Amino acid sequence: MNTKRRDILKMAGLAIAGSTLPVSLVRADGAFIPNVDTLKVGLVGCGGRGTGAANQALKADPNVVLHAVADIFSDKMETSLDSLRKVHGDRVKVDAERKFLGFDAFQKLLDSGVDVVILATTPHFRPEHLMAAVQAGKHIFCEKPVAVDAPGVRKVLEAAKLAKHKNLSLMSGFCWRYHEPKRASFARILDGAIGDISTVYNTYNTSGVWSKPRLPEWTEAENQYRNWYYQHWLSGDHIVEQAVHSLDMMSWAMGGKLPVSAMGTGGRQVRTDANSGNIYDHFAITYEYDNGAKGFHFSRQQDNTERSYAVEALGTKGRAIVNCSRNHHEIMGTTNWKYTGPNNDMYQTEHDELFASIRQSKPLNDGEYMAHSTLLAIMGRMAAYTGKQITFDQALNSAEKLGPDKYGFNLPVPTYEVARPGITPFI
Repeated sequence: MNTKRRDILKMAGLAIAGSTLPVSLVRADGAFIPNVDTLKVGLVGCGGRGTGAANQALKADPNVVLHAVADIFSDKMETSLDSLRKVHGDRVKVDAERKFLGFDAFQKLLDSGVDVVILATTPHFRPEHLMAAVQAGKHIFCEKPVAVDAPGVRKVLEAAKLAKHKNLSLMSGFCWRYHEPKRASFARILDGAIGDISTVYNTYNTSGVWSKPRLPEWTEAENQYRNWYYQHWLSGDHIVEQAVHSLDMMSWAMGGKLPVSAMGTGGRQVRTDANSGNIYDHFAITYEYDNGAKGFHFSRQQDNTERSYAVEALGTKGRAIVNCSRNHHEIMGTTNWKYTGPNNDMYQTEHDELFASIRQSKPLNDGEYMAHSTLLAIMGRMAAYTGKQITFDQALNSAEKLGPDKYGFNLPVPTYEVARPGITPFI
């Protein structure tokens, strides 16, 4: 969505803030978009990212209400609703009977009359929730990553095809795809500004993340669900949960071309205590393409270390730098270029464009690339965990399914060992 249309949407939202009266929106080309139907949003996963996405959905269209919420934790649900009510008042129309709690809450939410769903639970549950939402005929905002294992990726690809067949909008949480400086930069890369790409170097080096001390009353299951980030069956490990953004930009630079294999390393150096679950704190992966091009990925979560969040592409005619930390976008080659245009709130743009696509009956579908980018991260994890070269076909067709068959706070959950390269098998 261009700047003019976003401004129009924002002005429309200000003009009737808190209202669900029928209105019309104006497109950038001057055409009127009927906006007579109130769109009901359901939020699945009431953590920080889910709450943020619900806030952006309510800002994106003046005739949208939050209709239902679902989570496995009542405290998170109430905190989320309190936060959203402070900003959006009576547009948060979640009555007691539409606060769905439990591991089957997402299905109850889908049956509650919602039009659009926001899927923002821990990544392990994304494939099941996505398929159910598509089968129910809902438009979807789907946070990244979209799976933690290959069976999940395959289900997401199937759901994406079904969504396209049913003319449903499916928006991914790969937010950099909606950042105007990134769009301008990658458009030039794909137009040949640096020639044929031989190398893409990408990083996601940060400090550690949150951890919740275990309370005496928590079962092992509740402790894992509360500290989901540290269990690879719930998060995918940090290369999948966070560093996947950098791998998605690598794939973007390569025009969606997929690597044929990956090989790499990783491990735990500082995050080794009992609360750190079974995930690594660093990865280094080399991806190889069929034309000889290579992608080099480095990610780290260690406190008091140098940070880097960037992508650099080298080609036959120059190089391109996309630095997320510094908001620096530059191409050096036959024609030098540096982005100097406006900066946008990419999270808001995602929802602006999602709801505009629904209003205009021009569905968006990010399903294939969001599944493939997630698989690149899983493939890298597989290579690091096993110490083996993993082909793309091996990764896609892996039989390894992470997690239990049934979910509940009083049911057993798996306790996975920390992977040991050369010992941990590929499945």
